[in-house]
Amino acid sequence: MRVLITGATGLIGKALVEKFFSAGVKVNFLTTKKSKIHSIKGASGFYWSPARKILDLKCFDGIDSIIHLAGSRISKPWTKSNKKDILSSRIDSTHLLFSSLKNNMESYNIKNIVSASAIGIYPSEFDKVQTEKTNSTSNSFMERVVVAWEKEIENFSSLNIPVAKIRIGLVLSFSGGVLKTLKIPTSLGMGTFFGDGSQGQPWIHIKDLVEIFFKACNDNWDGIFNAVAPNPVSQEKLVKTLAKALKSPFFLPSFPKYLLKILIGEMSHLVLDSHWISSQKVKDKGFNFKYENIELAMKDLVKKSNP
Repeated sequence: MRVLITGATGLIGKALVEKFFSAGVKVNFLTTKKSKIHSIKGASGFYWSPARKILDLKCFDGIDSIIHLAGSRISKPWTKSNKKDILSSRIDSTHLLFSSLKNNMESYNIKNIVSASAIGIYPSEFDKVQTEKTNSTSNSFMERVVVAWEKEIENFSSLNIPVAKIRIGLVLSFSGGVLKTLKIPTSLGMGTFFGDGSQGQPWIHIKDLVEIFFKACNDNWDGIFNAVAPNPVSQEKLVKTLAKALKSPFFLPSFPKYLLKILIGEMSHLVLDSHWISSQKVKDKGFNFKYENIELAMKDLVKKSNP
């Protein structure tokens, strides 16, 4: 078996490459930097430039499945230019993959595509559990991005290729993402939450997320799936649990909502919006979470970061 991965050098991509290697699966990957074509030992790298519509078609040779993770960071300042890049990096890369396959279908035998998506597609709710059937809206920037992203991903279905859209929550890992940013200040007793801290925070341990992608790929999942742990928590509990796992004091008051909005404007939605997301559909597919509770997940991560 051989898979093609976009975004292979990112947080999720790196962990997924290791998972496939451990399972004896061969890996091709796409990179926008020619200098990184040989950056992943044991994998075959190929150049692409979604913005210029350039892709080395050899990347599809012998491929059974595509894992699509490419997309620029949403945590960079939401300037007009960065917002355009956040959207185009997802739309352009997905469209290039689709058009390249569509124009060369007779040359390849792609069995499925598993694509990253995000829980940011759901409207902010403080007292409602949301499932894959919840209607999406386009009120916020992130909602508009994910709606457009998933619409582009769905085009693969017209090629009779099963498409699994994995809506990812907050990924817990000290190798990157939010926890890497929070670890140092929290360990120094400077941890805090935003607003009143009651906003729902769907999270998932990096290992469980990788296993979901792996199972979706192997079992040819088709449809939308929430990649979040079964027990979401409030933002306040998440940060306090991190502090406890780090054996650090937690005494600072919350960061005021109005001040956050003044400082970062529209981007404040990333930490002020609330989502209580169900993972029951993933469980119904036979997936067993190793880290169902936030306390267990945090303890494991802290233990591994302090060998």
